[in-house]
Amino acid sequence: MLEIRFHGKGGDGAVLAGKMLGVAASLDKKIAQVVPAYQATRRGGDVDVHLRISDEPIYVTSRVYNPDGIVVFNTNWKNEKKIYLAGLKEKGFAVINTRDKPKELDINLNLTKVGVVDATGIALETIQRTIPNTAMLGALCKTTGIVKLGSLKEAIKNVFPEYLHEKNIFAVEKAYNDTILEFEING
Repeated sequence: MLEIRFHGKGGDGAVLAGKMLGVAASLDKKIAQVVPAYQATRRGGDVDVHLRISDEPIYVTSRVYNPDGIVVFNTNWKNEKKIYLAGLKEKGFAVINTRDKPKELDINLNLTKVGVVDATGIALETIQRTIPNTAMLGALCKTTGIVKLGSLKEAIKNVFPEYLHEKNIFAVEKAYNDTILEFEING
């Protein structure tokens, strides 16, 4: 079982991204569990989405405290880096919405993979809004191969209304192609 934690702010689309990843996993014949945790008070509040993806039934229903990987939607992630990295397993992975290069991140952990992408910039270019959710999914797909790119595109069609399909699929593809990967980051 693979456990992932998404970190974002209200309005980033992290909760919807979790739903789309769950749909894509099911299209790949996997079992997915998505548990969002967020402040209902306002846009911009902290949002965590706890995901599990497995080939076997999932019986755990708690939040993910020791993820195999994290996906950080928040571009101002360095201010909350300690919170986001908490519990991340050694030899895990990170996917981060940033313009920085992987070696510039100062993560201080031994990770197998780090993927970085300017998902907010891609969202502005493709969907004309600062909602990086579909771009972050493209980066996650490139970094981990957790779901097939085609399944992710199909999940977008299942979740979004038709008039949003083309732009969001373009965001996924662009982020997939623009993600910079670094292997074996050592803290």
